[in-house]
Amino acid sequence: MTAVYLFGSFAFLLLISVPIGIALGVASLIALLYSGALPVEYIVQNLVTSVDSFPIMAVPFFILAGEIMGKGGVTNRLFEVANTLVGNKTGGFAMATIITCLFFAAISGSGPATVAAIGGIMIPAMVKMGYDKKFATALVAASGALGVIIPPSIPMVIYGITGGASVGDLFIAGIVPGILVALGLMLYAYIYSRRKGYHGTGVPFTFSKLGKAVWEAKWALIIPVIILGGIYGGVFTPTEAAAVAVVYGLIAGTLLYKELKLKDLPKIIADSALTTATVLIIIGTATVFGRIMTIEQIPGQVAGAMLSLSENPIVIILIITAILLVIGCFMDTLAAIIILTPLLLPIAVELGYSPVHFGIIMIVNLAIGFITPPLGVNLFVASGISGISIESLSKAVLPFFAAMLFTLFILIFIPQLTMFLL
Repeated sequence: MTAVYLFGSFAFLLLISVPIGIALGVASLIALLYSGALPVEYIVQNLVTSVDSFPIMAVPFFILAGEIMGKGGVTNRLFEVANTLVGNKTGGFAMATIITCLFFAAISGSGPATVAAIGGIMIPAMVKMGYDKKFATALVAASGALGVIIPPSIPMVIYGITGGASVGDLFIAGIVPGILVALGLMLYAYIYSRRKGYHGTGVPFTFSKLGKAVWEAKWALIIPVIILGGIYGGVFTPTEAAAVAVVYGLIAGTLLYKELKLKDLPKIIADSALTTATVLIIIGTATVFGRIMTIEQIPGQVAGAMLSLSENPIVIILIITAILLVIGCFMDTLAAIIILTPLLLPIAVELGYSPVHFGIIMIVNLAIGFITPPLGVNLFVASGISGISIESLSKAVLPFFAAMLFTLFILIFIPQLTMFLL
């Protein structure tokens, strides 16, 4: 019955539009009051201990780094590189936008941040180039999901802590899946552009132009190299890498590109603090929610029930995928990871999946939730930029959803694509 009160009250609170962080906390309180097994003070203690963690410190640093990079002149230079590569192809401007999101994802670690940074520039630019506004908005919303797949990724940090997996290994394992998702989106963008007659710039590709664009963007392109190289070179931990990214972003924005002004810093810090506070509340309450589930032995019961449905590993992993897709429609990614990892990871390990591979599957799956209503955070951010209604945007994003889902199945059934870099 405690589980009924826990999940029932949580579902009810979500239905009446209570913010997810508050809903998780209130549902946990109701469950504790009903069971009487633990004092109410347990919630307060766990709210503190759940975020009192060295790896968790990477979250506010990556959020701040993303804000700084977005305002520091990085976006335009990344687009110039991407446009030089594919701009002369059919649908080149659309594909260049996806590649720019891919580059920026390697800096921000956040889906909505990627949409906000790229969408504000590229959606109006694509419309000016003759692209349909709905298509342009849907493309940026879907490409923004790369922000949590390409390392560094805030959800990867949270999964690593929750599932006991190496954050560094998750970062490396996310590189190929992120590129594959980007290629899937680019393939649809090319097909759609060819059908609609969206031609490229007509400017022929030359290595000299590419070299010039890369040289102009060198301070931005080197950021992922510093982060991943530093982690795997043993120079610093993922948390320290996040702090390095902040310092580097400040130097690049103020001294190298000279587009980040000191007067901009208070607003950047305030926006980052607000986002961080929201994230930490979700992490804290989701951790309490998850620990109550563990005390009530819910993960073991769920695992037993799912494994009893079929002895076929393919059937089980498809059921897990369906659950994650549905959950992604209604729940914040970080909360879903904290709550579902203890439930689903033991099942995945039983099926023969490594914690790192399953983590990537889970994150790609939940990344699709960024473009699925009713939660679909990327849809709301993109809609706010372009003015396209959520209803129209939800229809326009369906082909991109299909492309991402197809890539997810490839990653599920060909684990070597995820694991071969480790």
